[in-house]
Amino acid sequence: MDLKSKIILISGPTASGKSNFAIDLAKKLNGEIINTDSMQVYKELKILSARPLKKNYQKIKHHLYGFQSAKKTFSTGDWLKLAITKIFEIKERKKTPILVGGTGLYFKALTEGLVSIPEIPLKIRNKIRVLHKKLGQSKFYIKLLNLDPISKEKINPNDTQRTIRAYEVKLFTKKSIHQWFEDTKTVFQEKDFYKIYIDFPRQELIHKIYQRVDEMLAGGAIPEVKRFIKLKVNKDKTAKKAIGINEITEYLNKNKNLAETKEIIAIKTRQYAKRQSTWARGHMNDWLKIKPQELNKFIKKI
Repeated sequence: MDLKSKIILISGPTASGKSNFAIDLAKKLNGEIINTDSMQVYKELKILSARPLKKNYQKIKHHLYGFQSAKKTFSTGDWLKLAITKIFEIKERKKTPILVGGTGLYFKALTEGLVSIPEIPLKIRNKIRVLHKKLGQSKFYIKLLNLDPISKEKINPNDTQRTIRAYEVKLFTKKSIHQWFEDTKTVFQEKDFYKIYIDFPRQELIHKIYQRVDEMLAGGAIPEVKRFIKLKVNKDKTAKKAIGINEITEYLNKNKNLAETKEIIAIKTRQYAKRQSTWARGHMNDWLKIKPQELNKFIKKI
């Protein structure tokens, strides 16, 4: 397989070995790695986000890791602009860009483009939510179809979140949300990408998750959360949602013991891995699915 001319995408659930596989691939392809994980961009979340080790940085050039302050807002659009710039820079150096991470929305934005729907004013959004609560989902859905008939073929009548979103977009922009999606463009073509998804068996993954939680706590996750608390990050910031912050904070406040804290972090990580797998089934059907035991064989084939 000649993959040097491609943009390599590597995804999979958390703890599936994506980072190590990306490094092995980069060595073989003379590649450079670009972070595609929404938590690994934050400099304050080295351990909780399982950022690749510094010794690996020295062997292979890594980009977009640990550069953003947790106190600042960092969107998918922000990541996309930086990632595209890095891809072109790596290509100019005659190297292979390898994007690795577990944030499905980042991959979707890169391969399909990012929808540039104008921001809906909070006053309008709140008004629509009040209306939805008053009417109930069934009547509100009918009201949506009167406003935006295209939604009939696109949105399940029971999908509350998407129904409200479609209504507010059409009401404010006068254009169907589905037309916004159709008008979205990407700077790349489908043939530019080679997409790999590490399909980790669930039971084995659960074992790996528990192992990772132990390693994180032994490796300094508690002091990391202590430092994070001192930053006083606003609750609406993405970094605040990192698994482990609230759980370790509860432990530090003596509301949970260490064993309980480990278990809660592991359960939430398992739930996150399940959401990643669900996303993959819905959005990554055209990706090459590789079992973990097949990764070395794949490297040798190149």
